[in-house]
This record gives sequence, structure tokens and C-alpha cells, in this order.
Amino acid sequence: MNSDTDAVRDELDFEFLGNRTGQPYTVQTNIFAHGKGDREQRVNLWFDPAADFHLYTIFWNHQHIVFYVDDVPIRVYKNNEAKGIPFPKLQPMGVYSTLWEADDWATRGGLEKINWSKAPFYAYYKDFDIEGCPVPGPATCASNRGNWWEGATYQALNAMEARKYRWVRMNHMIYDYCADKSRYPTTPPECVAGI
Repeated sequence: MNSDTDAVRDELDFEFLGNRTGQPYTVQTNIFAHGKGDREQRVNLWFDPAADFHLYTIFWNHQHIVFYVDDVPIRVYKNNEAKGIPFPKLQPMGVYSTLWEADDWATRGGLEKINWSKAPFYAYYKDFDIEGCPVPGPATCASNRGNWWEGATYQALNAMEARKYRWVRMNHMIYDYCADKSRYPTTPPECVAGI
């Protein structure tokens, strides 16, 4: 999802980084808020995403953004605006899908190159669904607490989701910008405030 603006863009990404034959596929999530990105987290998937269709969800309300894979939360980004941490909420976003070449960094840090003899490359989608406020639409839609996604049930992970989220972080997370001292000698504020 992207606000399609330049310097102050908001963006929520699911990025599939590929894999080495026989190794797990890696999915990266990234969040841009008010033009600031570089908030990557990477998870090795526990299944082959090319073998069948799977459900990928970005749940976004005023409290948090949650990335799900087959109803398993793999990333949570809380709204900590009260602590001065940007949170994407002021700009409308569109949904985009692209296939792009990033073999200088994406697969095992650039060690695995794209096998162009396998081209063309395809991505397939089914049961695509978007629920949210239309743009242009009523200015009050985004702040309407009557929207189902703003209800009490959706303000935080439930107990089962929290267990699944811990399982992903303990068993499948391979990179978290919050722990990358080479990039961030000082821990980013949203990491200290709680993800």
C-alpha cells in the first residue's frame, strides 16, 4: 500500500525476497510513516508460498498495523504518536503489486542472483478484498469509531494471536531493524516504545 506521494509518503509493504532452492522463502515487511521508512522485518515462512494460495492481510486501524499470513500475525506496529513517533494515518493509500529486480540485496543479501532463464515471472491473486474508507469520501470516515475495524475487539491482538505472534518471532524472524546495531547504534524510538 502506498500513498503515492514523494517526500512524505506512507507505505505498508509485503515483499517476497525469494529463496535458495530447498530453503525457506523470506517475506519482508516495511513501514513508511510521514516519509520515514527503513523499518524492515524479515520472516522465513513455514511453508512454500508458491505451492498454493495463502492469505496475506494488512490490518490497519488507529491503534496499530498488523501484518498477517494465514491469520498468523507476523508483524505489529503500534500507534505511538503520543510519544512523537510517526504513524501513517493522514494520507489515503492505494494498493499496488509489482515484480521488481533486487538481486543486489534481496536474496541472502545479494548472494543469490535471479535466474532469468525462468522468466517470465508471474504473481497470481484470488479472493482479493479491500475494506476501508473510500477516497474521495466523507472526511469523517477515517475517524469514525463506528467502523468495524475500530471496534474494541480490534484494538490489540487477542490471546491466541499473541501466542502465534510470539511463535513467529521466536522461530521464524531472521531480521528486525530494531536489533540492527550496525544500522541503528541508537535503538529507534518506536522499538523502545513497543512494537
